[in-house]
Amino acid sequence: MQESYDTVIIGAGSAGMAAAIYAARFNLKVLVLGEVVGGLLNESHNVENYPGYASISGLDLMMKFKEHMDNLKVPVRNEWVTSVKILHDGEPKRRAFEVKTGEATYHARTLILAMGAKHKKLDAKNEEHLAGKGVSYCATCDAAFYRDIPVCIVGGGDSAALAANLVKEFASKVYVIVRKDQMRAEPINRRRLEESDKIEIIYNAQVEEILGKDGVEGVRLSREHRGSQVLAVQGVFVEIGQVIQSELAAQIGVARNGRQEIIIDAKSQTNVPGVYAAGDVANREYKQALTGAAEGAVAAFGAYAFIQCLDEQRDVEVGY
Repeated sequence: MQESYDTVIIGAGSAGMAAAIYAARFNLKVLVLGEVVGGLLNESHNVENYPGYASISGLDLMMKFKEHMDNLKVPVRNEWVTSVKILHDGEPKRRAFEVKTGEATYHARTLILAMGAKHKKLDAKNEEHLAGKGVSYCATCDAAFYRDIPVCIVGGGDSAALAANLVKEFASKVYVIVRKDQMRAEPINRRRLEESDKIEIIYNAQVEEILGKDGVEGVRLSREHRGSQVLAVQGVFVEIGQVIQSELAAQIGVARNGRQEIIIDAKSQTNVPGVYAAGDVANREYKQALTGAAEGAVAAFGAYAFIQCLDEQRDVEVGY
């Protein structure tokens, strides 16, 4: 038997949970589907830019969101969505969405897509073989395992800067390998790198190969550094960005841009009526917990207004 909801939210990060909180307050019957409650923010060691919290771990912040959802009795199911499709297409008043997971099938009058992103790989030689054996994509999870040994962080953005500042508390030496001639990190985070005597930044370099058989023994760079292309490290933290998880959107004709981000308007609407998107999966320049939560709230407003139109038999608002 299919379960029916006013709104099904796919994704349980800051955007998805904020959308659920607002949808529940609108008295909508809502369901959240997500493999991991909190998403990638769980891996953030220290969040210093979320209003109301001078400093809080990403995991703790996401648990605050979860507590709020629990208070509103919003159901969250740790299920991976395998497919979505439109039901009764061409009949606006009956239009709905079918959402399938490995465990069940759900029907929804509206959808909020908040699938977020996953870690991007280096595609360096031997990377896959050494993943989990010295190659890590989560500094928060693994930093403590690299006590008193040299490591490198690969990346030039905020995530790389934050990872380096965390890992330096454990490692004996931290190299930050930046592909370009400057970092894109926030000034305060970049300054912390520059002020640490344990951190060395290597610009205009890429990791071409990760050396080692049963563990990391070094990395081969695209150029020489201090007379050698081989950098002696025993750990590699990859912090080069994310891959947008928007494949489900394509199944129902939701428009995406060249970066595979879902295109939304100021109301978090997509081009498909009744479908909204929020968070890292959407085409917003700034991808933060705060902005994702705001987009989720806006998406819930949109879903509520859309359902009101259906219930009152008014013309439903089309996508942008």
